[in-house]
Amino acid sequence: MGEVIFLQEEKQELKRSLTMRNLIIFGMITMSPLAPYQVFGSVAQASYGMVPLVYLIGAILMFFTALSYARFSKEFPYAGSVYSYVGKGLNPHIGFLTGWTILSDYILCPALMCLFSGLWLTGLFPGINTKLLAIVFIILTGLINIRGIELNAKVNSFLFWLQIAALVLFLGFAIKYVFIEGLGVGGFSVTPILQPEHISWNFIAAATSMILLGFVGFDGISTLAEEVNEPKKVVGKATVVALVSTAFLFLIQTYMASLAHAKYMNLNPDMAMFDISREIGGYYFYVAMIMINVVAVGLAVTLNVQSAVSRVLFAMGRDNFLPGSKWLKHIQPTFRTPANAILLSMIISIILILTVPIGTILMFVNFGAVTAFTILNFSVMVYFFFKQKERGVNGFFYHLLFPFIGFAVCAFVWTGFDMKTKAVGISWIFVGAVVGFIKSKGYKQAGPSIESYKM
Repeated sequence: MGEVIFLQEEKQELKRSLTMRNLIIFGMITMSPLAPYQVFGSVAQASYGMVPLVYLIGAILMFFTALSYARFSKEFPYAGSVYSYVGKGLNPHIGFLTGWTILSDYILCPALMCLFSGLWLTGLFPGINTKLLAIVFIILTGLINIRGIELNAKVNSFLFWLQIAALVLFLGFAIKYVFIEGLGVGGFSVTPILQPEHISWNFIAAATSMILLGFVGFDGISTLAEEVNEPKKVVGKATVVALVSTAFLFLIQTYMASLAHAKYMNLNPDMAMFDISREIGGYYFYVAMIMINVVAVGLAVTLNVQSAVSRVLFAMGRDNFLPGSKWLKHIQPTFRTPANAILLSMIISIILILTVPIGTILMFVNFGAVTAFTILNFSVMVYFFFKQKERGVNGFFYHLLFPFIGFAVCAFVWTGFDMKTKAVGISWIFVGAVVGFIKSKGYKQAGPSIESYKM
């Protein structure tokens, strides 16, 4: 009798209140329409000024992975994202390791975004305590996430349109600066898009790995599958639409920034886009763009990544794959959110902010995402084409060719990481393997079936 009562108590579900529009905005906000402000200077110097080309390559690479997410979201509409997809499609233990791997991205990201915000503010307030500000953002976003996904969606919508308005202003100033005043390069140019003499496979791998942080986020949509009505219909579509729309915004703003300031070697790697904003729009526009980016990254992106990581922790705890699983799978009864998982994400972020340099965090964020994407694409081929035998013309493209391209390009980008990043990333996976071995009693227990939680 006691066991029956226990199962009934744990059969709580997250609140289903999101629409496809909410999901698209969630994905775009997590990627951040203004993401090039974070890395434009360093990417320009690493790519001979071909920042738009690097973003175009990144968008193409991520498009095939987005298709794999879309396909799995129809088959397994669960909150765990790659953890659930690979676990159900390939193997539950490999699924755990994949979820564990992408946690290294999700867990690090909130701290990184908040530290970025503090760094930008030093351009206006040199004496500001960046770590204290970052902790304030972590606490604020955590409280919003605990309060409920509906409040998260409302905040997202406001911050999304704020960024779009800022981007429109940037493009307007840039067009005036280049095409009307004749400054910068004074007109259209193919140089930011194509310099054949500088393009090589090593260039593509290294440069693209630098901007993947801007695209990591579309995958977060899948973590909300249990908080949207008809997830099989909308999650996949929202994932692809969010990626394509955000990629377009990345391309147009980096192209205009490149036309406005062609001498990329004299850019400040940390403040490049802000400095370009001052060139084209004056000091007050510079100040406004710093403040908007601080809010967009420190609040909006942090809010969504924190939401995503808490859903993965919740899903892994629900399957008893993590230490403290019973605590992690608890759903707050009033707001129906994974409050304990959110709280754990907050605590980890604060510890990282206080102890780990921003450069070190940035180094390892992309490793987890690219590794997990590689395994996800491989899982699509194995599950749909070989296990389920869903072949034919559509099956050949969507279950074999497209995921193989996604697998190959993610594996290729993986080669662009330096040895230190690979060493630490692989060490993180090894720790996960040990945790999984212990929790599954030597990989003999796979955890409860996800279907047991469906309502």
